Amino acid sequence: MLSVSNLSVQFGKRVLFDEVNATFTPGNCYGIIGANGAGKSTFLKIISGKQDANSGSVHLETGKRLSVLEQNHSAYDEHTVLEVVLRGNTELFTVKEEMEAIYAKEDFSDADGERVGELQIKFEEMNGWNAESDAASLLSNLEIPERLHHMLMADVDGKQKVRVLLAQALFGSPDVLIMDEPTNDLDYDTITWLENFLANYDNTVIVVSHDRHFLDAVCTHISDIDFGKINHYSGNYTFWYESSQLAARQRAQQNKKSEEKKKELQEFIARFSANVAKSKQATSRKKMIEKLDISEIKPSSRRYPAIIFDQDREAGDQILNIEGLSYQQEDEVLFSDVNINLAKGDKVILFSKDSRAVTAFYEIISGNLKQTKGTFLWGVTTTQGYLPLENEEFFATEDNLVDWLRQWAHTEEERDAVYLRGFLGKMLFSGDEALKSPKVLSGGEKVRCMLSKMMMQNANVLMLDEPTNHLDLESITAFNNSLKNFKGTLICSTHDHEFSQSLGNRIIELTPKGAIDRYSTFDDYMTDPKIKELRNNFYS
Repeated sequence: MLSVSNLSVQFGKRVLFDEVNATFTPGNCYGIIGANGAGKSTFLKIISGKQDANSGSVHLETGKRLSVLEQNHSAYDEHTVLEVVLRGNTELFTVKEEMEAIYAKEDFSDADGERVGELQIKFEEMNGWNAESDAASLLSNLEIPERLHHMLMADVDGKQKVRVLLAQALFGSPDVLIMDEPTNDLDYDTITWLENFLANYDNTVIVVSHDRHFLDAVCTHISDIDFGKINHYSGNYTFWYESSQLAARQRAQQNKKSEEKKKELQEFIARFSANVAKSKQATSRKKMIEKLDISEIKPSSRRYPAIIFDQDREAGDQILNIEGLSYQQEDEVLFSDVNINLAKGDKVILFSKDSRAVTAFYEIISGNLKQTKGTFLWGVTTTQGYLPLENEEFFATEDNLVDWLRQWAHTEEERDAVYLRGFLGKMLFSGDEALKSPKVLSGGEKVRCMLSKMMMQNANVLMLDEPTNHLDLESITAFNNSLKNFKGTLICSTHDHEFSQSLGNRIIELTPKGAIDRYSTFDDYMTDPKIKELRNNFYS
Protein backbone atom coordinates (compact mmCIF):
# COMPACT_ATOMS: atom_id res chain seq x y z
CA MET A 1 0.00 0.00 0.00
CA LEU A 2 1.13 3.55 -0.83
CA SER A 3 -0.07 6.55 1.15
CA VAL A 4 0.59 10.30 1.32
CA SER A 5 0.12 12.27 4.53
CA ASN A 6 -0.30 16.03 4.88
CA LEU A 7 1.46 16.61 1.55
CA SER A 8 1.98 20.27 0.64
CA VAL A 9 3.72 21.73 -2.42
CA GLN A 10 4.18 25.41 -3.13
CA PHE A 11 5.98 27.26 -5.93
CA GLY A 12 6.48 30.88 -4.84
CA LYS A 13 3.05 32.14 -3.87
CA ARG A 14 1.24 29.44 -5.81
CA VAL A 15 -0.03 26.55 -3.69
CA LEU A 16 -0.18 23.35 -5.76
CA PHE A 17 -1.11 20.91 -2.99
CA ASP A 18 -2.43 21.79 0.44
CA GLU A 19 -2.30 19.14 3.18
CA VAL A 20 -3.18 16.27 0.84
CA ASN A 21 -3.98 12.88 2.35
CA ALA A 22 -4.58 9.91 0.07
CA THR A 23 -4.19 6.13 0.08
CA PHE A 24 -3.61 3.91 -2.95
CA THR A 25 -4.53 0.27 -2.28
CA PRO A 26 -3.50 -2.96 -4.07
CA GLY A 27 -5.69 -4.27 -6.86
CA ASN A 28 -6.83 -0.81 -7.95
CA CYS A 29 -5.85 1.39 -10.87
CA TYR A 30 -6.06 5.14 -10.18
CA GLY A 31 -6.36 7.57 -13.08
CA ILE A 32 -5.04 10.98 -11.99
CA ILE A 33 -6.97 13.81 -13.66
CA GLY A 34 -6.96 17.57 -13.27
CA ALA A 35 -6.92 20.77 -15.30
CA ASN A 36 -3.69 21.82 -17.04
CA GLY A 37 -1.26 23.01 -14.39
CA ALA A 38 -3.11 21.28 -11.53
CA GLY A 39 0.02 19.27 -10.68
CA LYS A 40 -0.61 15.77 -12.07
CA SER A 41 2.96 15.12 -13.21
CA THR A 42 4.37 16.85 -10.12
CA PHE A 43 2.35 14.50 -7.90
CA LEU A 44 3.73 11.44 -9.72
CA LYS A 45 7.30 12.76 -9.33
CA ILE A 46 6.78 13.26 -5.58
CA ILE A 47 5.32 9.80 -4.87
CA SER A 48 8.06 8.19 -6.98
CA GLY A 49 10.77 10.04 -5.02
CA LYS A 50 12.01 12.17 -7.94
CA GLN A 51 10.88 15.44 -6.37
CA ASP A 52 10.51 16.64 -2.79
CA ALA A 53 7.40 18.16 -1.28
CA ASN A 54 7.54 21.25 0.94
CA SER A 55 6.03 19.23 3.77
CA GLY A 56 4.31 15.93 4.47
CA SER A 57 5.40 12.38 3.70
CA VAL A 58 5.01 9.53 1.24
CA HIS A 59 4.94 6.02 2.72
CA LEU A 60 5.40 2.76 0.81
CA GLU A 61 4.74 -0.42 2.75
CA THR A 62 7.97 -2.16 3.86
CA GLY A 63 9.24 -4.75 1.40
CA LYS A 64 7.14 -3.43 -1.49
CA ARG A 65 8.65 -2.33 -4.79
CA LEU A 66 7.73 0.75 -6.81
CA SER A 67 8.37 1.11 -10.54
CA VAL A 68 8.14 4.22 -12.75
CA LEU A 69 7.80 4.45 -16.52
CA GLU A 70 10.92 6.31 -17.70
CA GLN A 71 10.15 9.51 -19.65
CA ASN A 72 13.70 10.15 -20.91
CA HIS A 73 13.96 7.94 -24.00
CA SER A 74 17.75 8.36 -24.19
CA ALA A 75 18.45 7.49 -20.55
CA TYR A 76 19.77 3.98 -21.32
CA ASP A 77 21.39 4.43 -24.74
CA GLU A 78 24.65 2.76 -23.56
CA HIS A 79 22.91 -0.44 -22.43
CA THR A 80 21.45 -3.38 -24.29
CA VAL A 81 17.70 -3.77 -24.65
CA LEU A 82 17.50 -6.86 -22.42
CA GLU A 83 19.65 -5.23 -19.73
CA VAL A 84 17.40 -2.15 -19.72
CA VAL A 85 14.39 -4.35 -18.95
CA LEU A 86 16.24 -6.21 -16.18
CA ARG A 87 17.15 -2.85 -14.63
CA GLY A 88 13.45 -2.40 -14.02
CA ASN A 89 13.88 -4.53 -10.89
CA THR A 90 16.70 -2.54 -9.28
CA GLU A 91 17.30 -4.91 -6.37
CA LEU A 92 17.45 -8.01 -8.58
CA PHE A 93 19.76 -6.30 -11.06
CA THR A 94 22.10 -5.13 -8.27
CA VAL A 95 22.36 -8.69 -6.92
CA LYS A 96 22.98 -10.02 -10.44
CA GLU A 97 25.75 -7.44 -11.08
CA GLU A 98 27.49 -8.18 -7.79
CA MET A 99 27.45 -11.94 -8.43
CA GLU A 100 28.88 -11.47 -11.94
CA ALA A 101 31.60 -9.15 -10.59
CA ILE A 102 32.69 -11.77 -8.03
CA TYR A 103 32.64 -14.57 -10.63
CA ALA A 104 34.86 -12.43 -12.88
CA LYS A 105 37.59 -12.17 -10.22
CA GLU A 106 40.83 -13.99 -10.90
CA ASP A 107 41.65 -14.43 -7.18
CA PHE A 108 38.42 -15.88 -5.81
CA SER A 109 38.66 -15.87 -1.95
CA ASP A 110 36.72 -17.80 0.71
CA ALA A 111 34.93 -14.57 1.61
CA ASP A 112 33.90 -14.21 -2.03
CA GLY A 113 32.54 -17.74 -1.95
CA GLU A 114 30.44 -17.02 1.13
CA ARG A 115 29.15 -13.79 -0.36
CA VAL A 116 28.21 -15.50 -3.64
CA GLY A 117 26.31 -18.13 -1.65
CA GLU A 118 24.30 -15.43 0.12
CA LEU A 119 23.62 -13.66 -3.16
CA GLN A 120 22.53 -16.86 -4.89
CA ILE A 121 19.93 -17.55 -2.19
CA LYS A 122 18.64 -14.01 -2.52
CA PHE A 123 18.67 -14.26 -6.32
CA GLU A 124 16.68 -17.48 -6.25
CA GLU A 125 14.09 -15.96 -3.89
CA MET A 126 13.57 -13.19 -6.44
CA ASN A 127 13.18 -15.77 -9.25
CA GLY A 128 16.40 -14.37 -10.70
CA TRP A 129 17.34 -17.48 -12.69
CA ASN A 130 14.24 -16.95 -14.87
CA ALA A 131 14.67 -13.17 -15.07
CA GLU A 132 16.21 -13.06 -18.56
CA SER A 133 13.62 -15.39 -20.08
CA ASP A 134 10.80 -13.41 -18.35
CA ALA A 135 12.25 -10.15 -19.70
CA ALA A 136 12.57 -11.64 -23.20
CA SER A 137 8.98 -12.88 -23.07
CA LEU A 138 7.75 -9.41 -22.01
CA LEU A 139 9.67 -7.81 -24.89
CA SER A 140 8.18 -10.29 -27.35
CA ASN A 141 4.66 -9.49 -26.11
CA LEU A 142 5.43 -5.85 -26.88
CA GLU A 143 6.60 -6.85 -30.39
CA ILE A 144 10.31 -6.29 -29.80
CA PRO A 145 11.86 -9.14 -31.85
CA GLU A 146 14.58 -11.34 -30.36
CA ARG A 147 17.19 -9.98 -32.81
CA LEU A 148 16.98 -6.60 -31.01
CA HIS A 149 17.31 -7.94 -27.45
CA HIS A 150 21.11 -7.66 -27.39
CA MET A 151 21.34 -4.42 -29.38
CA LEU A 152 22.22 -1.12 -27.71
CA MET A 153 19.27 1.15 -27.00
CA ALA A 154 21.04 3.88 -29.00
CA ASP A 155 20.60 1.71 -32.13
CA VAL A 156 16.89 1.08 -31.61
CA ASP A 157 14.30 3.42 -33.21
CA GLY A 158 12.17 5.78 -31.12
CA LYS A 159 8.92 3.81 -31.14
CA GLN A 160 10.69 0.62 -30.10
CA LYS A 161 12.52 2.49 -27.32
CA VAL A 162 9.14 3.46 -25.86
CA ARG A 163 8.09 -0.19 -25.74
CA VAL A 164 11.39 -1.28 -24.15
CA LEU A 165 10.96 1.33 -21.41
CA LEU A 166 7.39 0.11 -20.94
CA ALA A 167 8.70 -3.44 -20.53
CA GLN A 168 11.21 -2.12 -17.98
CA ALA A 169 8.41 -0.53 -15.90
CA LEU A 170 6.29 -3.71 -16.02
CA PHE A 171 9.13 -6.16 -15.40
CA GLY A 172 8.88 -8.25 -12.26
CA SER A 173 5.28 -7.20 -11.40
CA PRO A 174 6.10 -4.19 -9.18
CA ASP A 175 3.78 -3.62 -6.21
CA VAL A 176 3.17 -0.02 -7.28
CA LEU A 177 3.38 0.98 -10.94
CA ILE A 178 3.51 4.69 -11.83
CA MET A 179 2.96 5.81 -15.41
CA ASP A 180 2.81 9.31 -16.93
CA GLU A 181 1.16 9.30 -20.39
CA PRO A 182 2.06 5.64 -21.12
CA THR A 183 0.19 5.52 -24.47
CA ASN A 184 2.24 8.32 -26.08
CA ASP A 185 4.03 7.03 -29.21
CA LEU A 186 2.45 3.57 -28.91
CA ASP A 187 0.53 2.01 -31.79
CA TYR A 188 -2.99 0.58 -31.59
CA ASP A 189 -1.93 -3.04 -30.98
CA THR A 190 0.55 -2.16 -28.22
CA ILE A 191 -1.99 0.06 -26.44
CA THR A 192 -4.58 -2.73 -26.64
CA TRP A 193 -2.07 -5.18 -25.15
CA LEU A 194 -1.23 -2.71 -22.36
CA GLU A 195 -4.93 -2.11 -21.62
CA ASN A 196 -5.53 -5.84 -21.22
CA PHE A 197 -2.37 -6.27 -19.14
CA LEU A 198 -3.24 -3.47 -16.69
CA ALA A 199 -6.94 -4.34 -16.54
CA ASN A 200 -5.98 -7.70 -15.06
CA TYR A 201 -3.03 -6.46 -12.97
CA ASP A 202 -3.29 -7.43 -9.30
CA ASN A 203 -1.14 -4.66 -7.80
CA THR A 204 -1.49 -0.85 -7.57
CA VAL A 205 -1.37 1.26 -10.73
CA ILE A 206 -1.28 5.08 -10.71
CA VAL A 207 -1.52 6.66 -14.14
CA VAL A 208 -1.83 10.08 -15.79
CA SER A 209 -3.26 9.97 -19.31
CA HIS A 210 -5.22 12.10 -21.78
CA ASP A 211 -6.41 8.92 -23.50
CA ARG A 212 -10.00 8.46 -22.35
CA HIS A 213 -10.36 4.99 -23.90
CA PHE A 214 -7.28 3.89 -21.98
CA LEU A 215 -8.57 5.38 -18.70
CA ASP A 216 -11.92 3.70 -19.24
CA ALA A 217 -10.31 0.34 -19.98
CA VAL A 218 -7.94 0.17 -17.00
CA CYS A 219 -9.15 2.44 -14.17
CA THR A 220 -11.10 1.30 -11.13
CA HIS A 221 -10.85 4.81 -9.61
CA ILE A 222 -10.46 8.39 -10.79
CA SER A 223 -8.31 10.64 -8.57
CA ASP A 224 -9.28 14.23 -9.22
CA ILE A 225 -6.83 17.03 -8.40
CA ASP A 226 -8.89 20.14 -7.68
CA PHE A 227 -8.25 23.18 -5.48
CA GLY A 228 -5.04 21.69 -4.08
CA LYS A 229 -6.69 18.45 -2.90
CA ILE A 230 -6.96 14.90 -4.30
CA ASN A 231 -10.28 13.07 -4.14
CA HIS A 232 -10.76 9.41 -5.14
CA TYR A 233 -13.96 8.42 -6.99
CA SER A 234 -14.93 4.84 -7.82
CA GLY A 235 -15.33 4.20 -11.55
CA ASN A 236 -13.55 5.04 -14.78
CA TYR A 237 -13.27 8.40 -16.55
CA THR A 238 -16.57 8.18 -18.43
CA PHE A 239 -18.43 7.39 -15.20
CA TRP A 240 -16.75 10.31 -13.42
CA TYR A 241 -17.53 12.70 -16.30
CA GLU A 242 -21.15 11.65 -16.87
CA SER A 243 -21.98 11.44 -13.16
CA SER A 244 -20.39 14.84 -12.39
CA GLN A 245 -22.37 16.38 -15.29
CA LEU A 246 -25.59 14.80 -13.97
CA ALA A 247 -24.84 16.09 -10.45
CA ALA A 248 -24.23 19.59 -11.84
CA ARG A 249 -27.59 19.53 -13.66
CA GLN A 250 -29.29 18.34 -10.49
CA ARG A 251 -27.72 21.15 -8.48
CA ALA A 252 -29.24 23.62 -10.93
CA GLN A 253 -32.69 22.01 -10.51
CA GLN A 254 -33.61 23.59 -7.19
CA ASN A 255 -37.27 22.51 -7.32
CA LYS A 256 -36.56 18.82 -7.78
CA LYS A 257 -37.16 16.71 -4.66
CA SER A 258 -34.16 14.95 -3.11
CA GLU A 259 -35.88 11.54 -3.49
CA GLU A 260 -36.27 12.14 -7.23
CA LYS A 261 -32.63 13.17 -7.53
CA LYS A 262 -31.50 10.08 -5.63
CA LYS A 263 -33.63 7.83 -7.87
CA GLU A 264 -32.17 9.53 -10.98
CA LEU A 265 -28.61 8.89 -9.73
CA GLN A 266 -29.40 5.24 -8.92
CA GLU A 267 -30.88 4.72 -12.39
CA PHE A 268 -27.79 6.31 -13.93
CA ILE A 269 -25.50 3.89 -12.03
CA ALA A 270 -27.66 0.93 -13.08
CA ARG A 271 -27.56 1.97 -16.78
CA PHE A 272 -23.82 2.60 -16.68
CA SER A 273 -23.09 -0.73 -14.97
CA ALA A 274 -25.22 -2.59 -17.53
CA ASN A 275 -23.34 -0.97 -20.44
CA VAL A 276 -19.94 -1.76 -18.92
CA ALA A 277 -20.98 -5.34 -18.22
CA LYS A 278 -21.65 -5.82 -21.96
CA SER A 279 -18.01 -4.94 -22.81
CA LYS A 280 -15.12 -7.37 -22.42
CA GLN A 281 -15.28 -8.31 -18.76
CA ALA A 282 -11.77 -7.49 -17.72
CA THR A 283 -10.97 -7.63 -14.00
CA SER A 284 -10.74 -3.86 -13.60
CA ARG A 285 -14.23 -3.34 -15.03
CA LYS A 286 -15.74 -5.89 -12.65
CA LYS A 287 -14.00 -4.23 -9.71
CA MET A 288 -15.21 -0.84 -10.85
CA ILE A 289 -18.87 -1.87 -11.13
CA GLU A 290 -18.78 -3.42 -7.67
CA LYS A 291 -17.51 -0.20 -6.09
CA LEU A 292 -19.79 2.42 -7.71
CA ASP A 293 -21.36 4.46 -4.94
CA ILE A 294 -24.16 7.03 -5.25
CA SER A 295 -22.78 9.07 -2.32
CA GLU A 296 -19.54 9.73 -4.25
CA ILE A 297 -21.28 11.48 -7.14
CA LYS A 298 -20.56 15.22 -6.90
CA PRO A 299 -20.61 18.11 -9.37
CA SER A 300 -17.18 19.01 -10.77
CA SER A 301 -15.77 22.53 -10.78
CA ARG A 302 -14.03 21.77 -14.05
CA ARG A 303 -14.67 24.20 -16.95
CA TYR A 304 -15.38 22.89 -20.44
CA PRO A 305 -15.03 25.01 -23.58
CA ALA A 306 -18.20 25.58 -25.62
CA ILE A 307 -17.18 24.01 -28.95
CA ILE A 308 -20.07 24.18 -31.45
CA PHE A 309 -19.65 23.66 -35.20
CA ASP A 310 -22.48 25.05 -37.34
CA GLN A 311 -22.79 25.16 -41.13
CA ASP A 312 -23.59 28.34 -43.08
CA ARG A 313 -25.26 26.09 -45.62
CA GLU A 314 -25.75 22.40 -46.13
CA ALA A 315 -23.50 20.86 -48.79
CA GLY A 316 -24.91 19.15 -51.87
CA ASP A 317 -24.27 15.50 -52.75
CA GLN A 318 -20.86 16.16 -54.36
CA ILE A 319 -18.31 16.50 -51.54
CA LEU A 320 -14.84 15.39 -52.68
CA ASN A 321 -13.73 13.22 -55.58
CA ILE A 322 -10.14 11.91 -55.64
CA GLU A 323 -8.63 9.91 -58.52
CA GLY A 324 -5.20 8.26 -58.59
CA LEU A 325 -3.74 10.60 -55.96
CA SER A 326 -0.09 9.88 -55.09
CA TYR A 327 2.62 11.67 -53.18
CA GLN A 328 6.32 10.99 -53.15
CA GLN A 329 8.78 12.72 -50.80
CA GLU A 330 12.21 12.64 -52.43
CA ASP A 331 12.55 8.93 -53.33
CA GLU A 332 10.03 7.68 -50.78
CA VAL A 333 6.40 6.94 -51.72
CA LEU A 334 4.15 8.02 -48.82
CA PHE A 335 0.90 7.01 -50.54
CA SER A 336 -0.15 6.09 -54.08
CA ASP A 337 -3.18 5.48 -56.28
CA VAL A 338 -5.73 6.83 -53.78
CA ASN A 339 -9.30 6.85 -55.13
CA ILE A 340 -12.00 8.27 -52.87
CA ASN A 341 -15.51 9.53 -53.50
CA LEU A 342 -16.54 11.23 -50.27
CA ALA A 343 -20.26 11.06 -49.52
CA LYS A 344 -22.30 13.71 -47.74
CA GLY A 345 -22.33 13.09 -43.96
CA ASP A 346 -19.35 10.70 -43.98
CA LYS A 347 -17.33 10.73 -40.77
CA VAL A 348 -13.96 9.45 -42.02
CA ILE A 349 -11.14 8.30 -39.78
CA LEU A 350 -8.03 8.70 -41.94
CA PHE A 351 -4.77 7.09 -40.88
CA SER A 352 -1.52 5.46 -41.98
CA LYS A 353 1.39 3.68 -40.35
CA ASP A 354 3.42 6.69 -41.55
CA SER A 355 1.91 9.88 -40.12
CA ARG A 356 3.75 11.91 -42.80
CA ALA A 357 1.41 10.39 -45.40
CA VAL A 358 -1.66 11.67 -43.54
CA THR A 359 -0.32 15.22 -43.13
CA ALA A 360 0.76 15.34 -46.80
CA PHE A 361 -2.74 14.20 -47.86
CA TYR A 362 -4.41 17.02 -45.88
CA GLU A 363 -1.95 19.60 -47.21
CA ILE A 364 -2.65 18.48 -50.80
CA ILE A 365 -6.47 18.55 -50.60
CA SER A 366 -6.35 21.92 -48.80
CA GLY A 367 -4.24 23.37 -51.61
CA ASN A 368 -1.01 23.88 -49.68
CA LEU A 369 1.03 21.09 -51.32
CA LYS A 370 1.30 19.76 -54.87
CA GLN A 371 0.57 16.06 -55.39
CA THR A 372 2.96 13.86 -57.37
CA LYS A 373 0.14 12.31 -59.42
CA GLY A 374 -3.64 12.28 -59.63
CA THR A 375 -6.46 14.77 -59.18
CA PHE A 376 -8.96 15.92 -56.58
CA LEU A 377 -12.09 18.04 -56.91
CA TRP A 378 -14.19 19.61 -54.15
CA GLY A 379 -17.94 19.95 -54.67
CA VAL A 380 -19.02 23.54 -55.51
CA THR A 381 -21.29 23.71 -52.45
CA THR A 382 -18.57 22.67 -49.98
CA THR A 383 -16.65 24.93 -47.63
CA GLN A 384 -13.68 23.48 -45.79
CA GLY A 385 -12.43 24.10 -42.27
CA TYR A 386 -8.92 22.74 -41.68
CA LEU A 387 -7.04 22.16 -38.43
CA PRO A 388 -3.44 21.44 -39.51
CA LEU A 389 -0.90 19.48 -37.52
CA GLU A 390 1.38 22.54 -37.29
CA ASN A 391 -0.21 25.90 -36.55
CA GLU A 392 2.73 28.21 -35.71
CA GLU A 393 2.36 30.33 -38.86
CA PHE A 394 -1.12 31.47 -37.75
CA PHE A 395 0.24 33.07 -34.58
CA ALA A 396 3.13 35.17 -35.96
CA THR A 397 1.40 38.46 -35.22
CA GLU A 398 1.54 41.37 -32.78
CA ASP A 399 -2.27 41.48 -32.45
CA ASN A 400 -4.15 40.50 -29.28
CA LEU A 401 -6.52 37.51 -29.45
CA VAL A 402 -9.61 39.67 -30.09
CA ASP A 403 -7.98 41.28 -33.15
CA TRP A 404 -6.52 37.93 -34.21
CA LEU A 405 -9.94 36.27 -34.26
CA ARG A 406 -11.52 39.25 -36.08
CA GLN A 407 -9.70 38.12 -39.26
CA TRP A 408 -12.29 35.39 -39.75
CA ALA A 409 -15.41 37.44 -39.02
CA HIS A 410 -18.03 37.65 -41.80
CA THR A 411 -20.48 40.26 -40.49
CA GLU A 412 -20.30 43.56 -38.64
CA GLU A 413 -21.80 41.88 -35.59
CA GLU A 414 -19.00 39.30 -35.59
CA ARG A 415 -16.35 42.04 -35.92
CA ASP A 416 -17.60 43.74 -32.75
CA ALA A 417 -15.16 43.46 -29.82
CA VAL A 418 -17.95 42.49 -27.37
CA TYR A 419 -19.04 39.62 -29.65
CA LEU A 420 -15.46 38.41 -30.11
CA ARG A 421 -14.69 38.58 -26.38
CA GLY A 422 -17.85 36.59 -25.66
CA PHE A 423 -16.80 34.03 -28.26
CA LEU A 424 -13.32 33.74 -26.74
CA GLY A 425 -14.85 33.54 -23.25
CA LYS A 426 -16.74 30.40 -24.30
CA MET A 427 -13.35 28.96 -25.27
CA LEU A 428 -12.01 29.74 -21.76
CA PHE A 429 -10.24 33.01 -22.67
CA SER A 430 -12.12 35.18 -20.20
CA GLY A 431 -11.38 38.76 -19.04
CA ASP A 432 -7.81 39.86 -19.75
CA GLU A 433 -7.01 36.43 -21.23
CA ALA A 434 -8.69 37.63 -24.43
CA LEU A 435 -6.10 40.41 -24.75
CA LYS A 436 -3.09 38.08 -24.65
CA SER A 437 -0.61 38.07 -27.49
CA PRO A 438 -0.93 34.95 -29.71
CA LYS A 439 2.86 34.55 -29.46
CA VAL A 440 2.74 33.65 -25.73
CA LEU A 441 0.03 31.00 -25.95
CA SER A 442 0.61 27.40 -24.83
CA GLY A 443 0.09 24.52 -27.26
CA GLY A 444 -3.38 23.80 -25.86
CA GLU A 445 -4.40 27.48 -26.03
CA LYS A 446 -3.30 27.68 -29.67
CA VAL A 447 -5.46 24.67 -30.56
CA ARG A 448 -8.46 26.28 -28.79
CA CYS A 449 -7.83 29.46 -30.84
CA MET A 450 -7.68 27.40 -34.05
CA LEU A 451 -11.00 25.80 -33.09
CA SER A 452 -12.45 29.29 -32.53
CA LYS A 453 -11.27 30.24 -36.05
CA MET A 454 -12.94 27.13 -37.49
CA MET A 455 -16.19 27.82 -35.64
CA MET A 456 -16.23 31.35 -37.12
CA GLN A 457 -15.91 29.85 -40.62
CA ASN A 458 -19.08 27.71 -40.33
CA ALA A 459 -17.71 25.18 -42.82
CA ASN A 460 -19.68 22.11 -43.92
CA VAL A 461 -16.56 19.92 -44.23
CA LEU A 462 -14.05 19.65 -41.37
CA MET A 463 -10.50 18.30 -41.79
CA LEU A 464 -8.66 17.57 -38.55
CA ASP A 465 -5.03 16.43 -38.36
CA GLU A 466 -4.34 15.16 -34.80
CA PRO A 467 -6.85 17.58 -33.23
CA THR A 468 -6.37 16.38 -29.64
CA ASN A 469 -2.63 17.19 -29.54
CA HIS A 470 -1.88 19.56 -26.62
CA LEU A 471 -5.49 19.57 -25.36
CA ASP A 472 -6.52 18.68 -21.81
CA LEU A 473 -9.15 16.07 -21.03
CA GLU A 474 -11.90 18.68 -20.62
CA SER A 475 -11.29 20.19 -24.06
CA ILE A 476 -10.94 16.74 -25.67
CA THR A 477 -14.25 15.60 -24.17
CA ALA A 478 -16.10 18.78 -25.23
CA PHE A 479 -14.53 18.59 -28.72
CA ASN A 480 -15.54 14.93 -29.11
CA ASN A 481 -19.13 15.65 -28.07
CA SER A 482 -19.32 18.57 -30.52
CA LEU A 483 -18.13 16.47 -33.47
CA LYS A 484 -20.71 13.78 -32.64
CA ASN A 485 -23.38 16.47 -33.16
CA PHE A 486 -21.81 17.98 -36.30
CA LYS A 487 -24.19 17.53 -39.26
CA GLY A 488 -21.62 18.03 -42.02
CA THR A 489 -18.82 15.83 -43.35
CA LEU A 490 -15.70 15.03 -41.32
CA ILE A 491 -12.20 13.77 -42.12
CA CYS A 492 -10.23 13.19 -38.94
CA SER A 493 -6.84 11.68 -38.10
CA THR A 494 -6.14 11.04 -34.45
CA HIS A 495 -4.31 8.79 -32.01
CA ASP A 496 -7.23 9.27 -29.59
CA HIS A 497 -8.97 5.88 -29.65
CA GLU A 498 -12.24 7.25 -28.28
CA PHE A 499 -12.35 9.91 -31.02
CA SER A 500 -11.87 7.28 -33.70
CA GLN A 501 -14.37 4.80 -32.30
CA SER A 502 -17.12 7.27 -31.36
CA LEU A 503 -16.97 9.41 -34.52
CA GLY A 504 -15.97 7.27 -37.49
CA ASN A 505 -18.42 5.49 -39.80
CA ARG A 506 -15.82 5.10 -42.57
CA ILE A 507 -12.14 4.15 -42.25
CA ILE A 508 -9.58 5.06 -44.92
CA GLU A 509 -5.99 3.90 -44.54
CA LEU A 510 -3.26 5.38 -46.78
CA THR A 511 -0.41 3.06 -47.77
CA PRO A 512 2.41 3.13 -50.33
CA LYS A 513 0.43 0.62 -52.41
CA GLY A 514 -2.96 2.33 -52.38
CA ALA A 515 -5.78 3.06 -49.94
CA ILE A 516 -7.93 0.64 -47.93
CA ASP A 517 -11.45 2.07 -47.69
CA ARG A 518 -14.23 0.52 -45.56
CA TYR A 519 -17.52 1.64 -44.06
CA SER A 520 -16.90 0.37 -40.54
CA THR A 521 -16.29 1.38 -36.95
CA PHE A 522 -12.65 1.84 -36.03
CA ASP A 523 -12.53 -1.14 -33.64
CA ASP A 524 -14.17 -3.47 -36.17
CA TYR A 525 -11.69 -2.35 -38.82
CA MET A 526 -8.67 -2.93 -36.58
CA THR A 527 -9.79 -6.37 -35.38
CA ASP A 528 -11.13 -7.83 -38.66
CA PRO A 529 -8.79 -10.73 -39.63
CA LYS A 530 -9.36 -10.21 -43.39
CA ILE A 531 -8.47 -6.52 -43.10
CA LYS A 532 -5.39 -7.40 -41.01
CA GLU A 533 -4.21 -9.67 -43.83
CA LEU A 534 -4.97 -6.98 -46.41
CA ARG A 535 -3.05 -4.38 -44.40
CA ASN A 536 -0.01 -6.65 -44.18
CA ASN A 537 -0.05 -7.06 -47.98
CA PHE A 538 -0.37 -3.31 -48.58
CA TYR A 539 2.64 -2.52 -46.39
CA SER A 540 4.85 -5.47 -47.40
